[in-house]
Amino acid sequence: MAGDLSILSTTSPHLSEIIHKIQNEQRVTPEEGLFLFEKASLAELGAMANYIREKKHGNRTYFNRNFHIEPTNVCVFSCKFCSYSKLYAHREEGWELSIDEMLEKVKAYDGEPITEVHIVGGVHPKMDIYFFVELIKKIKAHRPDLHVKGFTAVELDYMFRKAKLNRQEGMELLHNAGLDSLPGGGAEIFDPGIRNQICADKVDADGWLDIHATAHKMGIHSNATMLYGHLENYTHRIDHMNRLRNLQDETKGFNTFIPLKFRNHDNELSHLPEISSIEDMKTYAVARIFMDNFPHIKAYWPMLGREQAQLTLSFGVNDLDGTIDDSTKIYSMAGSEEQNPSMSTEELITLIKQVGRTPIERDTLYNVVKEY
Repeated sequence: MAGDLSILSTTSPHLSEIIHKIQNEQRVTPEEGLFLFEKASLAELGAMANYIREKKHGNRTYFNRNFHIEPTNVCVFSCKFCSYSKLYAHREEGWELSIDEMLEKVKAYDGEPITEVHIVGGVHPKMDIYFFVELIKKIKAHRPDLHVKGFTAVELDYMFRKAKLNRQEGMELLHNAGLDSLPGGGAEIFDPGIRNQICADKVDADGWLDIHATAHKMGIHSNATMLYGHLENYTHRIDHMNRLRNLQDETKGFNTFIPLKFRNHDNELSHLPEISSIEDMKTYAVARIFMDNFPHIKAYWPMLGREQAQLTLSFGVNDLDGTIDDSTKIYSMAGSEEQNPSMSTEELITLIKQVGRTPIERDTLYNVVKEY
């Protein structure tokens, strides 16, 4: 059961009004969201976020058994925050996997209780939509029950434009091949001024949102992300979350919201200091309070590290992603806490139990596989 917010004593009439709203399941406005970022203490934010988290999910904390395939880190785009990709002009420094090589990665999990393969990577001009249609079909032919979660809106936008397909046609082609859901990357920050400074050449906010709306209308669920802790401020974060919340009101197609911390290792924004753990927890908490129509808030444990991921479970988070199985380089190359991000199911269960939460193994769409 959710805790009692009456223990929060505050002299702020504004905060009292927000607490009252939360208790009565009323929506917090963007102005109130900004107030929470700027004026509420970490303890107050934690209490409010945890109240909502426990009202929605009790002690349940979700994870899934998944692995990542990263087809390439060669990319036509040059995002300033990215430590992962190599520009196409310097592709000899990167990797490019063939369909057969990627299929071998899938086959390596034969007989294992994996439920999801997560496919994201750089935007490679030779890896077009038809390349990925063939890959997905081969994965599904080999293992029909494996949920294929693939491609950011940035990858999809490029694929569709290159193939001269509109978004509906492109999504239908991939969905008919076996694409089951979208992971939600590439959102970064929607504000055009900030976006222009950190990732000017890739799909804009309206394009990102429209691609997800197109998927949702076809019954394809997706996640949503926000890259925080770089050039943006609290106003930009609230604006970003508000645009996602508005789309969710329309489509109800988002499963979870995932705040992603900017890491400053080996990229064009390395001069920026990384924000503190306090700021991390504030961001997760405000996300849980503000994103009232998102069922789940996820912390990506390889990026934060295990102890910080545990801490987020008291600040509104109810999902720690998956076992990952040492199959992603996107955050380790940016200086994340986990340089070889792999956790066994047993380790993940222990991590969750250590902070008094109940581990729930789920599939991609949050159907319960097993309660521990």
